[in-house]
Amino acid sequence: MFIAEHYVGSEYMYLIVGLGNPGKAYVGSRHNLGFRVVEALAQMLSSSRPEAKHRSLCAPTEYNGRQLLLVQPLTYMNLSGKAVNELVCSYQVELEKILVIYDDLDLPPGAIRLRERGGSAGHRGLQSIIDDLGTDQFARLRIGIGKTPEGLDSAEYVTGSVDEPDRSLLAEAIDRAVEATLLFVVEGPLAVMNSYNQVRGDKTDVRETNDED
Repeated sequence: MFIAEHYVGSEYMYLIVGLGNPGKAYVGSRHNLGFRVVEALAQMLSSSRPEAKHRSLCAPTEYNGRQLLLVQPLTYMNLSGKAVNELVCSYQVELEKILVIYDDLDLPPGAIRLRERGGSAGHRGLQSIIDDLGTDQFARLRIGIGKTPEGLDSAEYVTGSVDEPDRSLLAEAIDRAVEATLLFVVEGPLAVMNSYNQVRGDKTDVRETNDED
């Protein structure tokens, strides 16, 4: 059984962080897509029961010889960096072994994109992680939720309930994000970008650059 403490500083240990907000009020919301991907991974990989530590729910598991720590920060979105920084310091995780998964207003609903590094583009959870780690040199997997509809507050949009057809699009995106995460662990970010960084319905390769947002 994988015990995270046994792999401190190990090149085989990956930190998979899904962003969201704890509490029943946010379950199923757009802002909790990162949480949902981590939960789907935990179920697929039959992870150990999540344990609360380092301001997070942490579920250790294994995949293809790699040790994965599946993380849901309990700090609320805007303070996600506090939890991630504690985990990175405690387990001495290499930056290239970190993947942060979160919702993105700038991508169409259901699209997923991976970037190896870069700015936050205004996402407060990601910006918190950048601030607390003191670097933006870590991978992130974005799941599109579409722009806030006209006349609706952004906070209400990202934390509110999801109606069809977006519900189906996001459910499909979660499945693809799980696949992309496992590919990231085994083959690295370039393989994910080549396979998943496409606009839905468009076969054109739209691999992300790593310029600042």
